[in-house]
Amino acid sequence: LRMLQVKLIVTGDDFGYCPRRNQGIVDCFLAGAISNVSLLVNGSAAADAAKLARRHNIPIGLHANLSEGSPVCEGLKTNSSLLNQDGFFHGKMGFRTALSKGLLNMSEVKQELKAQVELFHELTGHLPPHMDGHQHVHVLPEVRHVFAEVLEEYGIKYTRVPIEPGLHNCDWIPPSLMDFYLGIEEDSFNTVDVFTKHGIRWPDIYIGLSTMGRNMSVSSIRSAIDSAVLQLTARAPQSSTGTIELMVHPGYPSVPPVGGCGEGPDDFSQSWERLHELQTLIKPELQSHYKSRNIQLCSFKDL
Repeated sequence: LRMLQVKLIVTGDDFGYCPRRNQGIVDCFLAGAISNVSLLVNGSAAADAAKLARRHNIPIGLHANLSEGSPVCEGLKTNSSLLNQDGFFHGKMGFRTALSKGLLNMSEVKQELKAQVELFHELTGHLPPHMDGHQHVHVLPEVRHVFAEVLEEYGIKYTRVPIEPGLHNCDWIPPSLMDFYLGIEEDSFNTVDVFTKHGIRWPDIYIGLSTMGRNMSVSSIRSAIDSAVLQLTARAPQSSTGTIELMVHPGYPSVPPVGGCGEGPDDFSQSWERLHELQTLIKPELQSHYKSRNIQLCSFKDL
Protein backbone atom coordinates (compact mmCIF):
# COMPACT_ATOMS: atom_id res chain seq x y z
CA LEU A 1 0.00 0.00 0.00
CA ARG A 2 1.45 3.33 -1.08
CA MET A 3 1.61 5.75 1.76
CA LEU A 4 -0.36 8.94 1.30
CA GLN A 5 1.88 12.02 1.08
CA VAL A 6 0.26 14.59 3.34
CA LYS A 7 0.98 18.29 3.23
CA LEU A 8 0.19 19.84 6.60
CA ILE A 9 -0.20 23.57 7.02
CA VAL A 10 0.08 24.47 10.70
CA THR A 11 -1.27 28.02 10.94
CA GLY A 12 -0.64 30.20 13.97
CA ASP A 13 -3.66 32.52 14.19
CA ASP A 14 -3.82 36.01 15.71
CA PHE A 15 -0.28 37.08 14.75
CA GLY A 16 -0.07 40.79 15.58
CA TYR A 17 -2.34 40.58 18.64
CA CYS A 18 0.37 41.58 21.11
CA PRO A 19 4.19 41.40 21.41
CA ARG A 20 4.02 38.26 23.54
CA ARG A 21 1.80 36.52 21.00
CA ASN A 22 4.21 37.49 18.24
CA GLN A 23 7.18 36.15 20.19
CA GLY A 24 5.45 32.84 20.91
CA ILE A 25 4.47 32.39 17.27
CA VAL A 26 8.01 33.19 16.06
CA ASP A 27 9.49 30.75 18.60
CA CYS A 28 7.10 28.06 17.33
CA PHE A 29 8.01 28.76 13.73
CA LEU A 30 11.75 28.65 14.44
CA ALA A 31 11.24 25.33 16.26
CA GLY A 32 9.60 23.92 13.10
CA ALA A 33 6.27 23.50 14.90
CA ILE A 34 4.18 25.85 12.75
CA SER A 35 4.61 26.59 9.05
CA ASN A 36 2.30 29.52 8.39
CA VAL A 37 0.73 32.50 10.21
CA SER A 38 -2.45 34.53 9.94
CA LEU A 39 -2.14 38.27 10.69
CA LEU A 40 -4.69 40.42 12.52
CA VAL A 41 -4.02 43.77 10.85
CA ASN A 42 -5.99 45.63 13.53
CA GLY A 43 -3.93 43.95 16.26
CA SER A 44 -1.93 46.30 18.46
CA ALA A 45 1.36 44.66 17.38
CA ALA A 46 0.55 44.10 13.69
CA ALA A 47 3.38 46.23 12.28
CA ASP A 48 5.87 44.42 14.51
CA ALA A 49 4.44 41.06 13.40
CA ALA A 50 4.89 41.97 9.72
CA LYS A 51 8.55 42.90 10.41
CA LEU A 52 9.13 39.59 12.22
CA ALA A 53 7.59 37.65 9.33
CA ARG A 54 9.89 39.39 6.89
CA ARG A 55 12.95 38.89 9.09
CA HIS A 56 12.34 35.17 9.62
CA ASN A 57 10.76 34.47 6.23
CA ILE A 58 7.50 33.27 7.78
CA PRO A 59 4.68 32.62 5.27
CA ILE A 60 1.89 35.01 6.21
CA GLY A 61 -1.78 35.46 5.30
CA LEU A 62 -4.66 37.61 6.55
CA HIS A 63 -6.86 36.85 9.55
CA ALA A 64 -9.82 39.04 8.61
CA ASN A 65 -11.39 40.52 11.73
CA LEU A 66 -14.91 41.90 11.96
CA SER A 67 -15.66 40.93 15.54
CA GLU A 68 -12.90 42.07 17.90
CA GLY A 69 -11.57 45.57 18.50
CA SER A 70 -11.67 48.46 16.04
CA PRO A 71 -12.03 48.65 12.26
CA VAL A 72 -9.04 49.76 10.18
CA CYS A 73 -11.16 51.62 7.63
CA GLU A 74 -11.21 55.32 8.63
CA GLY A 75 -14.77 55.84 7.40
CA LEU A 76 -16.10 53.05 9.63
CA LYS A 77 -14.55 54.13 12.94
CA THR A 78 -17.71 56.07 13.81
CA ASN A 79 -21.39 55.59 12.94
CA SER A 80 -20.98 52.19 11.37
CA SER A 81 -23.30 49.18 11.66
CA LEU A 82 -20.21 47.13 12.54
CA LEU A 83 -19.79 48.95 15.87
CA ASN A 84 -21.52 48.62 19.24
CA GLN A 85 -22.41 51.55 21.49
CA ASP A 86 -18.84 51.61 22.85
CA GLY A 87 -17.45 52.15 19.35
CA PHE A 88 -15.90 48.69 18.99
CA PHE A 89 -16.82 45.64 16.89
CA HIS A 90 -19.77 43.68 18.33
CA GLY A 91 -17.72 40.73 19.63
CA LYS A 92 -17.72 37.02 18.74
CA MET A 93 -21.35 36.39 19.73
CA GLY A 94 -22.50 40.00 19.38
CA PHE A 95 -21.52 40.00 15.70
CA ARG A 96 -23.60 36.86 15.13
CA THR A 97 -26.58 38.35 16.97
CA ALA A 98 -26.42 41.65 15.04
CA LEU A 99 -26.15 39.69 11.78
CA SER A 100 -29.15 37.49 12.57
CA LYS A 101 -31.21 40.60 13.37
CA GLY A 102 -30.30 42.10 9.99
CA LEU A 103 -28.46 45.02 11.60
CA LEU A 104 -25.18 44.73 9.66
CA ASN A 105 -24.67 46.66 6.45
CA MET A 106 -22.93 44.29 4.00
CA SER A 107 -21.39 47.12 2.01
CA GLU A 108 -19.63 48.19 5.23
CA VAL A 109 -18.47 44.60 5.76
CA LYS A 110 -17.00 44.66 2.26
CA GLN A 111 -15.40 48.07 2.81
CA GLU A 112 -13.71 46.86 5.99
CA LEU A 113 -12.50 43.59 4.46
CA LYS A 114 -10.96 45.51 1.55
CA ALA A 115 -9.35 47.98 3.94
CA GLN A 116 -7.80 45.05 5.83
CA VAL A 117 -6.42 43.54 2.61
CA GLU A 118 -4.95 46.93 1.67
CA LEU A 119 -3.39 47.38 5.11
CA PHE A 120 -1.96 43.85 4.94
CA HIS A 121 -0.39 44.76 1.60
CA GLU A 122 1.02 47.95 3.08
CA LEU A 123 2.49 46.14 6.11
CA THR A 124 3.94 43.12 4.31
CA GLY A 125 4.62 44.39 0.79
CA HIS A 126 2.43 41.68 -0.81
CA LEU A 127 -1.16 40.51 -0.99
CA PRO A 128 -2.13 37.65 1.32
CA PRO A 129 -1.81 34.19 -0.31
CA HIS A 130 -4.63 33.08 2.01
CA MET A 131 -7.32 34.85 3.99
CA ASP A 132 -9.56 33.41 6.71
CA GLY A 133 -11.83 34.86 9.38
CA HIS A 134 -11.13 35.66 13.03
CA GLN A 135 -13.66 33.73 15.14
CA HIS A 136 -14.83 32.14 11.85
CA VAL A 137 -16.97 35.13 10.78
CA HIS A 138 -16.13 34.50 7.11
CA VAL A 139 -18.49 31.50 6.83
CA LEU A 140 -21.52 33.27 8.31
CA PRO A 141 -24.62 33.89 6.15
CA GLU A 142 -24.35 37.00 3.93
CA VAL A 143 -20.76 37.59 5.08
CA ARG A 144 -19.62 34.52 3.11
CA HIS A 145 -20.75 36.12 -0.18
CA VAL A 146 -18.99 39.42 0.49
CA PHE A 147 -15.87 37.61 1.70
CA ALA A 148 -15.76 35.51 -1.47
CA GLU A 149 -16.17 38.61 -3.66
CA VAL A 150 -13.25 40.34 -1.92
CA LEU A 151 -11.00 37.29 -2.34
CA GLU A 152 -11.91 37.04 -6.01
CA GLU A 153 -11.34 40.76 -6.58
CA TYR A 154 -7.83 40.58 -5.12
CA GLY A 155 -6.99 37.19 -6.60
CA ILE A 156 -6.54 35.61 -3.15
CA LYS A 157 -6.78 31.89 -3.88
CA TYR A 158 -7.00 30.16 -0.52
CA THR A 159 -9.19 30.26 2.56
CA ARG A 160 -10.23 28.03 5.46
CA VAL A 161 -13.49 26.10 5.73
CA PRO A 162 -13.78 24.87 9.33
CA ILE A 163 -15.44 21.47 8.87
CA GLU A 164 -13.55 19.12 11.16
CA PRO A 165 -13.80 15.33 10.78
CA GLY A 166 -14.31 13.57 14.09
CA LEU A 167 -15.59 16.71 15.83
CA HIS A 168 -18.81 14.94 16.85
CA ASN A 169 -16.84 12.26 18.72
CA CYS A 170 -14.96 14.74 20.92
CA ASP A 171 -16.74 14.12 24.21
CA TRP A 172 -14.32 16.35 26.16
CA ILE A 173 -15.74 19.52 24.59
CA PRO A 174 -18.32 21.16 26.92
CA PRO A 175 -21.88 21.30 25.47
CA SER A 176 -22.05 25.11 25.18
CA LEU A 177 -18.81 25.19 23.18
CA MET A 178 -19.91 22.19 21.12
CA ASP A 179 -23.08 24.08 20.16
CA PHE A 180 -20.95 26.98 18.94
CA TYR A 181 -18.72 24.57 16.98
CA LEU A 182 -21.70 22.80 15.40
CA GLY A 183 -23.00 26.22 14.34
CA ILE A 184 -19.64 26.92 12.67
CA GLU A 185 -19.81 23.52 10.98
CA GLU A 186 -23.30 24.14 9.62
CA ASP A 187 -22.32 27.60 8.36
CA SER A 188 -19.25 26.04 6.74
CA PHE A 189 -21.31 23.42 4.89
CA ASN A 190 -23.49 26.23 3.56
CA THR A 191 -20.41 28.16 2.44
CA VAL A 192 -18.80 25.48 0.30
CA ASP A 193 -20.84 26.25 -2.84
CA VAL A 194 -20.33 30.00 -2.49
CA PHE A 195 -16.54 29.73 -2.24
CA THR A 196 -16.44 27.14 -5.02
CA LYS A 197 -18.43 29.41 -7.33
CA HIS A 198 -15.87 32.18 -6.78
CA GLY A 199 -12.96 29.86 -7.57
CA ILE A 200 -11.63 29.87 -4.01
CA ARG A 201 -9.79 26.84 -2.68
CA TRP A 202 -8.95 25.43 0.74
CA PRO A 203 -7.09 22.41 2.10
CA ASP A 204 -8.81 19.01 1.89
CA ILE A 205 -9.21 18.75 5.66
CA TYR A 206 -9.39 21.24 8.52
CA ILE A 207 -8.43 20.54 12.14
CA GLY A 208 -8.39 22.97 15.03
CA LEU A 209 -11.62 23.16 16.98
CA SER A 210 -11.05 19.89 18.85
CA THR A 211 -7.45 20.81 19.71
CA MET A 212 -7.83 24.38 20.95
CA GLY A 213 -6.30 25.66 24.17
CA ARG A 214 -6.65 23.25 27.07
CA ASN A 215 -7.88 20.52 24.70
CA MET A 216 -4.57 20.45 22.86
CA SER A 217 -2.27 17.54 23.59
CA VAL A 218 0.11 15.43 21.56
CA SER A 219 -2.53 12.70 21.55
CA SER A 220 -5.42 15.01 20.56
CA ILE A 221 -3.40 16.30 17.59
CA ARG A 222 -2.24 12.80 16.69
CA SER A 223 -5.74 11.36 16.71
CA ALA A 224 -7.16 14.35 14.78
CA ILE A 225 -4.44 13.92 12.15
CA ASP A 226 -4.92 10.16 11.98
CA SER A 227 -8.67 10.52 11.46
CA ALA A 228 -7.97 13.17 8.80
CA VAL A 229 -5.57 10.83 6.99
CA LEU A 230 -8.17 8.04 7.13
CA GLN A 231 -10.76 10.37 5.67
CA LEU A 232 -8.39 11.52 2.92
CA THR A 233 -7.70 7.91 1.99
CA ALA A 234 -11.40 7.03 2.01
CA ARG A 235 -12.38 10.06 -0.09
CA ALA A 236 -9.83 9.54 -2.82
CA PRO A 237 -8.26 6.09 -2.62
CA GLN A 238 -6.37 6.67 -5.90
CA SER A 239 -4.91 9.96 -4.76
CA SER A 240 -1.29 10.09 -3.67
CA THR A 241 -1.41 13.45 -1.88
CA GLY A 242 -3.71 15.29 0.49
CA THR A 243 -3.63 18.60 2.36
CA ILE A 244 -4.60 19.39 5.94
CA GLU A 245 -4.69 22.71 7.78
CA LEU A 246 -4.23 22.63 11.55
CA MET A 247 -5.30 25.91 13.17
CA VAL A 248 -3.38 26.75 16.34
CA HIS A 249 -3.12 29.66 18.79
CA PRO A 250 0.32 29.55 20.43
CA GLY A 251 1.78 32.47 22.36
CA TYR A 252 2.95 33.69 25.73
CA PRO A 253 0.02 34.99 27.79
CA SER A 254 -0.85 38.65 27.18
CA VAL A 255 -0.29 41.03 30.06
CA PRO A 256 -2.87 43.85 30.09
CA PRO A 257 -3.12 46.61 29.13
CA VAL A 258 -0.77 45.59 26.28
CA GLY A 259 -2.34 43.78 23.35
CA GLY A 260 -5.67 43.24 21.70
CA CYS A 261 -7.24 44.97 18.73
CA GLY A 262 -8.17 48.24 20.38
CA GLU A 263 -9.83 47.19 23.64
CA GLY A 264 -7.00 45.31 25.35
CA PRO A 265 -6.45 41.54 25.37
CA ASP A 266 -9.29 39.05 25.91
CA ASP A 267 -9.39 36.28 28.54
CA PHE A 268 -8.19 33.51 26.24
CA SER A 269 -5.20 35.64 25.31
CA GLN A 270 -4.26 36.22 28.94
CA SER A 271 -4.77 32.57 29.89
CA TRP A 272 -2.24 29.75 30.29
CA GLU A 273 -3.89 28.02 27.33
CA ARG A 274 -1.81 29.88 24.73
CA LEU A 275 1.42 28.82 26.41
CA HIS A 276 0.06 25.30 26.71
CA GLU A 277 -0.45 25.21 22.92
CA LEU A 278 3.08 26.51 22.34
CA GLN A 279 4.62 23.92 24.65
CA THR A 280 2.61 21.09 23.07
CA LEU A 281 3.38 22.06 19.47
CA ILE A 282 7.14 22.10 19.96
CA LYS A 283 7.26 18.61 21.52
CA PRO A 284 9.65 16.37 19.58
CA GLU A 285 7.24 13.42 19.70
CA LEU A 286 4.78 15.44 17.62
CA GLN A 287 7.47 16.12 15.02
CA SER A 288 8.41 12.44 14.90
CA HIS A 289 4.74 11.51 14.49
CA TYR A 290 4.59 13.71 11.38
CA LYS A 291 7.63 11.95 9.96
CA SER A 292 6.22 8.49 10.65
CA ARG A 293 3.00 9.44 8.83
CA ASN A 294 4.82 10.88 5.80
CA ILE A 295 3.53 14.35 6.67
CA GLN A 296 5.36 17.39 5.39
CA LEU A 297 4.80 20.83 6.91
CA CYS A 298 4.26 23.58 4.37
CA SER A 299 2.37 26.82 3.72
CA PHE A 300 -0.38 27.84 1.29
CA LYS A 301 2.06 29.01 -1.32
CA ASP A 302 3.51 25.47 -1.44
CA LEU A 303 0.16 23.92 -2.45
